Amino acid sequence: MKIKKILNNNAVVVQDQGEEKIVMGLGIAFQKKKNDLVDISKIEKVFVMNEWQEYGKFEEILITLPEEHIQVAEEIISHTEKELGITLHDHIHIALTDHLSFALERLMKGMVIKNTLLNEIKILYAKEFQIGCWAKALIKEKLGIEIPEDEVGYIALHIHTARINAGDMAKTMDMTTMIRDMIDLIESSLKIKIEEKTVSYERLVTHLRFAVQRAEFGESFHDIEPEMSQIIKEQYEESYLCAQKVGEFAQEEYDFEFPEMELVYITMQIQRIYSRVLSG
Repeated sequence: MKIKKILNNNAVVVQDQGEEKIVMGLGIAFQKKKNDLVDISKIEKVFVMNEWQEYGKFEEILITLPEEHIQVAEEIISHTEKELGITLHDHIHIALTDHLSFALERLMKGMVIKNTLLNEIKILYAKEFQIGCWAKALIKEKLGIEIPEDEVGYIALHIHTARINAGDMAKTMDMTTMIRDMIDLIESSLKIKIEEKTVSYERLVTHLRFAVQRAEFGESFHDIEPEMSQIIKEQYEESYLCAQKVGEFAQEEYDFEFPEMELVYITMQIQRIYSRVLSG
């Protein structure tokens, strides 16, 4: 592999077997120049131009962003793939690196990062959030910058959306925002405050996520007898009316239609929380 262009100290463009590639590795370009051979033992990652539509964007990032930010982002990506036992979509090398560098610049300027979906992210994407916490420690160790939990949440979102078939960031944000809106509606309808750091809250968030996913793919429930369903509606009338409002909201705002049996399940989740609030 001969070096065609040096992007930074840890990344070069090479011509190899008729293909243009970006080759990355710690110090791979140190004391190197164009047409020098790459030290094969230093290669950590290879990106082939013909196989990646966003190759050019990544090359631009490697040239323009601080090397230490790129290196930390790549360490987070490598750790994630090892921890989850998967290969992330190549786009994360652009999306996470660009996002993280911008966030670090804002923090260094004393700006505040807020994430209104943080509590939902912790529950919906628990494994990704744990990796985000690992990234928080890495950033502190490597760059001396303390990132807030809010930023950890954003890192978790980027990791989740980089999972193959997980959908894009907009879809992930829509799902998380939708659930946050549904919980706000439940609180306002029943005039209660649901404590976020509780098992009940976690169950509600998790159930709403699966309810939305089932509605999206047209799946339905059949494991509650009609007689039992009617008893639940009558016995927990206020919670059922609240569940109906959630269903109407989902249809009007997000074009999701919950089947009746799903609303009964949501009623049970709402009632569990409602009864505890009233008794406590």
